[in-house]
Order: sequence, then structure tokens, then C-alpha cells
Amino acid sequence: MLEQLRGIVQEVNAAQDLQSALDIIVRRVRESLATEVCSIFLYDTDLNAHVLMASEGLNKEAVGHVSLAVGEGLVGLVAKHAEPINLRDASTHPSFHYIQETGEESFHSFLGVPIIHHRNVLGVVVVQHAQLRGFDEGEEAFLITLSAQLAGVIASAEATGAIEGVSPSGHKISDTVFGGVSGASGVAIGKIVVVFPKANLYQVPVRRARDIDQEIGYFTSSLNKVRDDMRNMHERLAGRVAEEERQLFDVYLHMLDDDALGNEVVERIRSGHWAQGALAEVAREHVRTFEMMSDEYLRERAVDIKDLCSRVLFYLQQGEQVETEYFEDTILVGEEVTPAMLAEVSKSKLKGIVSVKGSGNSHVAILARTMGIPTVMGVVDLPINQLDGREVILDGYKGEIIGNPSDTVRTRYENTIKEQAELIADLEELKDLPCITADDHRVHLWVNTGLIADVAHSLDQGAEGVGLFRTEVPFLLSERFPSEQEQTDIYREQLAAFSPMPVTMRTLDIGGDKALSYFPIEEENPFLGWRGIRVTLDHPEIFTAQIRAMMRASIGLENLQIMLPMISNVNEVNSSMQLIKKAHRELTQEGLEVKFPPVGVMIEVPAAVYQTRALASMVDFVSVGSNDLTQYLLAVDRNNPRVANLYSAFHPAVLHALYHVVSEAQKVGKQVSICGEMAGDPGAAVLLLAMGFDVLSMNAATLLKVKSVIRSVSLDAAQDLLDQVMQMDDAQMIRSAVDLTLYNAGVDRLLRSSRTN
Repeated sequence: MLEQLRGIVQEVNAAQDLQSALDIIVRRVRESLATEVCSIFLYDTDLNAHVLMASEGLNKEAVGHVSLAVGEGLVGLVAKHAEPINLRDASTHPSFHYIQETGEESFHSFLGVPIIHHRNVLGVVVVQHAQLRGFDEGEEAFLITLSAQLAGVIASAEATGAIEGVSPSGHKISDTVFGGVSGASGVAIGKIVVVFPKANLYQVPVRRARDIDQEIGYFTSSLNKVRDDMRNMHERLAGRVAEEERQLFDVYLHMLDDDALGNEVVERIRSGHWAQGALAEVAREHVRTFEMMSDEYLRERAVDIKDLCSRVLFYLQQGEQVETEYFEDTILVGEEVTPAMLAEVSKSKLKGIVSVKGSGNSHVAILARTMGIPTVMGVVDLPINQLDGREVILDGYKGEIIGNPSDTVRTRYENTIKEQAELIADLEELKDLPCITADDHRVHLWVNTGLIADVAHSLDQGAEGVGLFRTEVPFLLSERFPSEQEQTDIYREQLAAFSPMPVTMRTLDIGGDKALSYFPIEEENPFLGWRGIRVTLDHPEIFTAQIRAMMRASIGLENLQIMLPMISNVNEVNSSMQLIKKAHRELTQEGLEVKFPPVGVMIEVPAAVYQTRALASMVDFVSVGSNDLTQYLLAVDRNNPRVANLYSAFHPAVLHALYHVVSEAQKVGKQVSICGEMAGDPGAAVLLLAMGFDVLSMNAATLLKVKSVIRSVSLDAAQDLLDQVMQMDDAQMIRSAVDLTLYNAGVDRLLRSSRTN
């Protein structure tokens, strides 16, 4: 059975389109189970019905024409309950619905299994037999296993059709919605520019060739370079490996011949495709073909083809130097959008960001919120290869992408964009006013920054300081570790821009979802591994250079604060303080007048929560990193869209942890702030001020929204709300209670603001 399953999955993966995939499934399942009928019904949102999309055993004329309304018949029952139904005689079941066109009157036994993808029932696969018998447990398990494995393939194939404006049954549709999670609030309408990493055959987008002869020239040149590489490798291995192994390079050369892969790519270019896309398509087709072969040796050749074509693609991208053209209303889309990709686009042109990987609290989403760019993350079924140049609507509030928008939907979103602009204009009146509650309780609003471009916007929004300067951003944008002097210049610019207001600089926080290309960290579980202070204490030369740069940058300004990330025990604080004092002593001995800055710790792992008082007594201030703290408390990877719905800063466990941190820090008289994304949620801010946080640090784009809410409520009302929600045991109930408070305070317009789930 396992071999049959693997064969079916591989064959379906090689299918060119949805219909081909479905036809393969029904044919192969019918053969594998030796049954008389196998059919697939898919749910069509346009018809609100399950349509017979493929069948082996029923009348072919019925395929594509027969449909069952939602909940109708046995198929509807399987879909409704998302559970298999196995019947000895289907006709005796009360939900049985006979459809004359299918010719199924002679079939009695029935097994229907739901096709489920991300909790959504895409359709139902059915097998039938003339005999009065139930399908055995092995047959049912086979169909359930196959359905689970193929659900993603079917969803992907459906998505490719949907972006073209076609439903599974072939009807023309509009307003096709691709769901993800909100990364940054807001709405954008624009054209997609697909960005992709180098030499990756699976992420090259479909584009038309501008100059076919030039594209062929680029490809031929790249092909010749790889041929030369193969010949050189053949020569270098003479006498070092067996001759038959050296002959493998001759095989590779034949694969690249003009009458083999090379010719296919050239023909694809002549049909109008750009060279990179043509190569990627041909390579993927051949890889799929070899992966389907039963012979293990031949199956392994798929790896060779992938490697060869990746080499050609590398040279092609090196030589062609394609300049990415960004539209005036660019929506940047990628499998995994990186900070470096964002930096390539002019801010005036960047209207939205879509990343297939990641969630609302991944690093790029945080940067997007800092920049005020509407963003959707974790759109796992989006066929990005087909999107280049297409116009879409990006809804950062709901976390959705809408393709083929109708005039009605477009108009609605255009009005939303106008409302956004009006709200921002109204909030501008608050930027010079203090952040005080209706009963005069003062709260300090600081900002999180990472780029020098953030400075002007932060100051323009009335920021009173920097609660988190992400020092890793310059490291991420560099191709090597920045020197001490380079770091000094970067830090000086930040400190001078905000002077005399305090600037809290977090020491290098890499690892997890923040990887340096020139300092790779390969781990099976990076979020529980070598990251934050663990890395820099193991590399004191990196830590010391950064501390020296920070202190040198602060000379004459004296508004620096240093913050230590990912602290989990007192020994890490002791070790860090020793290095900081050593750096200060060195600078003083060099004749520099450096004031020793305040030092604080970040509370972002559960262990630190329960050592807050001990940690706070060792430093000058405490700051909560609510993003990671929420992740670790809930055991939810904040970059994983599959579990994004479980990530909520309104979870009772998170709120109780935050309250504990504030209480413990106050007992030793230390200032306590919060610099996670939760601080920028207008509703969450009400709870945080009630808990007693001295400083809320957020992205500049949310600062005025938070100020508007805080100025609209009293401290007493906020504390009453906190008392109420601390008795609740469900995050959704807490969110609803907070929303009601905002509504009663007259700031319900801000309910559409970025949410901390």
C-alpha cells in the first residue's frame, strides 16, 4: 500500500493542472482498491455546490455538469461533518440522493472521504462497488491517507486556476480570496512584483521575454559556462576517483546538449518566455519525471538534473543582471520576503507586502509595521509564480489577498483607503499633546526602530524616546559584520536624532528568524537554540565591539540605554555586565569621556518571568518583549501560519505573566516597559497602562492610535477592565471585552487597527 500511495502522490505532483491531477487520482485509486467507481467532487464557491470533477466508472458526460448543493446527498453529508462515511448499501441511507445522469444505480457500497486542507473541506473522494459490502478498514485507511497527502496539491492547483479567474468547474469568477494572517494593518491596491532568491528553480516567476534573441544568448552563454565547469571537474578528478565515477560528468554534459535539456529551454524561450522562467519550467518537469520512476537509480538522477539546472540558473542570473522594475503602486510578493528585499524598493512605490512564509509576528512583519506598509503573511496557497504584474487588493486588516476584483469590491476598498487617510489626518492633531488618561495619569509612548528612515516618522508622530532600537537590522543588511567604526556611525545617527530623549539599544539579537548570511546558524529548533545573548556571550569579540561602538556613539549626547535580549538566568546578566564594564574601562583608558549608560534586561522567556525581581535588582530597568514571551508561553512558533490562530497576546496566561513582571519589578523600584507588538495594539494598551507599565514602546505607525485611546479612557476604567478580564479564561472573550471598552470610549474607529490577535 505504501508503495502505491507514493506512486500516486508523485504522479499527481507531476500533473500540469487541476483536471489532470484529478483524473490521475480517480484512475489510480480505482486500480489500487480494485473498485468499480472512483469519483471526486470539489466544492465550488461560485456555485455553492459540490461539483463532480472527475470519475472512473460513472458516466463521463456527467463530469463537470452534475453538482450537489451544500449538505445534499451523501457527498454533502461527508463534507458537512468532515468525516468518512462507509456504507454497505448507500441507497438505504436517509441522506442518499440518486442522480440519474451519473448512471450509479447499479452501485451499492459507498465510501466517501473528505479532502481537508487547513481545516477547510475542499471536496470529497468517493469509491463505489456493485457488491453489497462495506469497504474494509485497510481500504478506508488508504483513502484517508491519500486524501490527506493530496489535499495540498489540490489546493495549490485550485489556487492557480483561481488567480486566473476560473473556478474548479470552469466558471469565470471574480473576487478570489487567498487567506493568510495580518502582518500590518491597512489596505492597498496595486500591481505585484515577485521577488525571489538566487538560483532557486522553484521560485522563478512566469514572465514574458522582451527580446527573445537576447534571452537565448544569455541562456547559451550560461549553458557553456556550466559545460566548462563539468569538463574542469572531470579533469580535476583524474586519478582521485574511479574512472566510472568520472564518467558521470560526461553524462551531465550530454544532459546539457542542444538536443536534450538545452534545446527544450531554447524552444520555450522562442515561445515567448524569459530565459530564467523557461529554464525553471523545463527543469521542474524533468525533475518530476525522474522522481516518478520506479527504478531507484533513475529516481536519484532527479537530484542531478536539479543541481545542473541550478548551476545554469546561477550563471544566467549573474550574467543577465535583470533590473527589477517596481510599479508606482508595487505590492511586493515572495516566498519569504526579507529586510534586504524591502530595502530595494523605494518607499514611495511600496504599497503592500505579501509573504508566503511567516506570520504576523515574524521579523519582516514587524519591520513592515514600523514602515507603515500594509502586509499579509502566511498566504500558503498563493501561486506566486503566476502573479508577476497582476493587480490585486491587499487587506491587511483581515489578512487577505483578493484577485480579479470586481468593480463593487474595488470601490469598497478605495473608500476604505480614503477612510484610512482621514483617520490619520484626524490623529495628527494629537501628536503634540501629552499621553495622559482622562483622569490625568501619565503614560510614556516610545517607538521601536531599526532603520534610520524610521527616525523622521517617529519624531513626527510625537515619540518621547526609543524603547527598542533593533541593532541587528544593519547586520542583516550587510554582507559581513559591520566594523566598530561603522557601527558607531550608525548608532550616533540614531542617538543624535532623538537627543536628548533616551534611545534603548538592544544588543545583537540574531538566531530564530533572524539569520545572517555570513554567519549561518543551522539548528533543528532555532527558537529554542543559539540566539540573542547566547550568541554574543559565546562570541565576546562581537559583543564587545558593539558595546564599544554604542558608548563611543553616545559621547556628548548621553542618552544611550543598553538592553540585553533573551536573558534566562542571572549568570547571563553577570557575564554581560562584566563585558560592558570592561568595554567602558577600555574606552576610558583610551582617553574618551564616556558615561556608563543604564543597562536593562528583556523579559521574553518564561524563566525570566519568574526571576523578574532577581534580574531587576541587577540592572537599571526591565523591558518585556511580548512577541517572544507570548510565543514561548503558548508553545506557538510565531512564524508558522499553520498555528497563527493560536498565537494571542490576549491569552490569559500571557496577561497573568505580564502582570507578574510589573508587580515584581515595582517591588525593587525599577522602571518597567514593554516593547513588543502588543504595546501598539490600542486595546491591549488599555490593559497595559492598568497593569502599571511606565513605558509603552511601539511602531511609529500605531503611536497616535494608542495615544487616542489612552486619552479617551480613565485609569479607573482601565483598571476596572483589567480586573474584569483577569477573571476570564478565554482570549476571545477578553478581546471582546476590550473592544466594548473602546466602543464605550467613543474610539470604535480604531477597532480596525492592527490587532495582537
